[in-house]
Amino acid sequence: MADKRTCLYEKHLVAGAKMVPFGGFEMPLQYSGITDEHNAVRQSCGIFDVSHMGEVRISGPQAEALVQHLFTNDIAGAPVGKIFYGMMLYPHGGTVDDLLVYKEGETDFFLVINAANIDKDVAWMQQNAAGFDATVDNLSDVYGQIAIQGPKSEAVMLEALGIDGSDLAFYTFKKVEAQGETLIVSRTGYTGEDGFEIYGSHAFTQAAWDKLMSHADVKPCGLGCRDTLRFEVGLPLYGDELSEEITPIMAGLGMFVKPDKGDFIGRDAVVKQKAEGPAQKIVGIELASAAIPRHGYEVMADGKVIGSVTTGYRSISTGKSVCMALIDATYAPLGTAVQVCIHRKTHDGTVIKKRFYDKHYKK
Repeated sequence: MADKRTCLYEKHLVAGAKMVPFGGFEMPLQYSGITDEHNAVRQSCGIFDVSHMGEVRISGPQAEALVQHLFTNDIAGAPVGKIFYGMMLYPHGGTVDDLLVYKEGETDFFLVINAANIDKDVAWMQQNAAGFDATVDNLSDVYGQIAIQGPKSEAVMLEALGIDGSDLAFYTFKKVEAQGETLIVSRTGYTGEDGFEIYGSHAFTQAAWDKLMSHADVKPCGLGCRDTLRFEVGLPLYGDELSEEITPIMAGLGMFVKPDKGDFIGRDAVVKQKAEGPAQKIVGIELASAAIPRHGYEVMADGKVIGSVTTGYRSISTGKSVCMALIDATYAPLGTAVQVCIHRKTHDGTVIKKRFYDKHYKK
């Protein structure tokens, strides 16, 4: 059930978007069509309303210590302007959420969390902030956010908004003064393409959307192609490839878990799992047929069910039927033969790398 709307809701209706509930918000699924929007991001530039994402600021003398306690990655001594990807974990190693941490200052950190998890995440942070001289502020209703994604995104942002992103390296950000407010402009993305995010007030976000929409190279994009794009490059979606039951080790995201930094919530569990090896793993699977694997479909091998599909599509960029699946680790090695059950039929598949597409791919 969706009971919230972003500051760009009316803009989506004017643009003819098909709206759907997502993470408690009414969000655009598509405008011109998922394939059209997907290809626009791969080849030119697409813009996304990501104002549904949550924003939290942790500040105070022990802000860094609190973030280190909550977060799997190691932010110690990082330069201002650096962004880190990682997770918050439960004590048993399952994932509270995956998130980005922006270092705004020595005692100030800006966290970007998933829309469906805002209330849960903020409560988790505040609960675990006890004993730290730091404050957790939920700013999710303050900020709007636009993602500009695609090979032309840097040029589009400069031409449409006058914001120069050429000085930003991947996973860095800066503050920009515009229209009497301070914007946060970052270079990350969730598509496998170059791209930027702009965080500002609702009024700024609405005005920026209109300016971007008037640019000849821009196409508005919905959640449909956001999912097909992130999926093709092996990026996880919370609730599918990460969850309370799925740890970062199971998801193949151990590089974002830094046990050597010292203690953090869930550390002992993931260290143990890393040492022993998880019982299940998230893998990529390519089907020999054109059938489309969907979330929840059974994966089989040796005549038995070994797991299920977490995300699956006929890949728009490669034309292949592929999926990510959580399966018994015994069958996780690359090249293992498996089957996926689709409409009561089994379709042969092979375990492959989760990154199904890269920029050098030739169809």
